[in-house]
Amino acid sequence: MGFGGYLIYLALLMIIPLWAQSKVKSTYKKYSQKPTSSMLTGAQVARKILDDNGLYDVQIEETKGMLSDHYDPRKKVVRLSSGIFHGQSMASSAVAAHEVGHAIQDQQEYAFLRFRSALVPVASLGSNLSIFLIIIGFITGALEWALFGIIFMSAAVLFQLVTLPVEFDASNRAMGQLVSAGVIRNNEERETKKVLNAAAMTYVAAALVAVAELLRFILMFVAANNND
Repeated sequence: MGFGGYLIYLALLMIIPLWAQSKVKSTYKKYSQKPTSSMLTGAQVARKILDDNGLYDVQIEETKGMLSDHYDPRKKVVRLSSGIFHGQSMASSAVAAHEVGHAIQDQQEYAFLRFRSALVPVASLGSNLSIFLIIIGFITGALEWALFGIIFMSAAVLFQLVTLPVEFDASNRAMGQLVSAGVIRNNEERETKKVLNAAAMTYVAAALVAVAELLRFILMFVAANNND
């Protein structure tokens, strides 16, 4: 790859995630100003869906930060950022329902969620060590180190890929639960889905970048190995 091509490649690695983040923020801003007909807060939506699914033991907590919402499977807690927790908008309902979707996955032992959880230790190790091993391997010519780094990076990339079905499934569950619970009605479904789709794009972007980086290092390793 020439220098110009490399610059284009690096630019794409930066532009894709930034575009996805921008899409999420703009969509969230737009639909956080549109209340649902039910006028339930994100916390109320989460509690209703949890109770409808018999998840009475799962707690809901308010957490700091913007769009820092997540489900903690270890403590059985749905954590919602302040804007989502107190908001009565389509965005608040969508995000809250999505996180509860993960709680439902946990309850039903959804295969991809279990697989992703099992990958967490090795994926975390791969994310922290892989790039250092790869750089050391290429600089020193010790290609076995670079190979180890690529293997560790592959685990991190696999984690990103497995995350995709987990997130899309949680969004699908969220839409079904919002409709069946009467939180959203009629044309609100289409607009709520836009919020969920925008959020999903951040995971797609992260996966694309991760795969592209892994392929680049694999090609570099093959080329260096052929030159020996």
